[in-house]
Amino acid sequence: MSWSVIAAGDVTPQRWKNDGGWTRELLAWPNAADWTLRISVADIERDGLFSSFPGVQRWFGVLSGAGVRLWDYQLGPSEELFSFDGALAPDCELLKGPTRDFNLMHRRALGKLTVEAAASRTIAGGDWVGLFTVEGGELDHGGRVTKLAPLSLAWCEKPAAQALAFKGQGAAWWMVWNEA
Repeated sequence: MSWSVIAAGDVTPQRWKNDGGWTRELLAWPNAADWTLRISVADIERDGLFSSFPGVQRWFGVLSGAGVRLWDYQLGPSEELFSFDGALAPDCELLKGPTRDFNLMHRRALGKLTVEAAASRTIAGGDWVGLFTVEGGELDHGGRVTKLAPLSLAWCEKPAAQALAFKGQGAAWWMVWNEA
């Protein structure tokens, strides 16, 4: 089983169509044209509407900056990931200036995605497993250690059953996807 790793700092940012920010796409899996999972780091520079993605479940988290307001929810960097229906396209209000944010999107009809705070876990198969870390650290997968830079995504397709552990500071999340 091999893991792929990409850091946001190694990705060229792309300007949004509405000119309100930038996105660094870390992964569009299994391919960019017809993705099942899409994971990115965004820099929001001004208030505005999120794009609508019908049939998509989204997870959103503030990584740095004072925070944002989506609907009646105020989200800051110490909050859990916020999950919502991607078709709803909420208005995003910056609380005190720009933010850097984590964005995970999943096409619900194609499988099941679970997202949880990183801790040691055992993987018993599955179709795709990923780990995102805000401040970096070490991913131990089956006794092999991979160093992760800040704002990194590590992932593996069709992982063998094995123990996984993450050691690091700050927020980090496991993502496990299985086909429907």
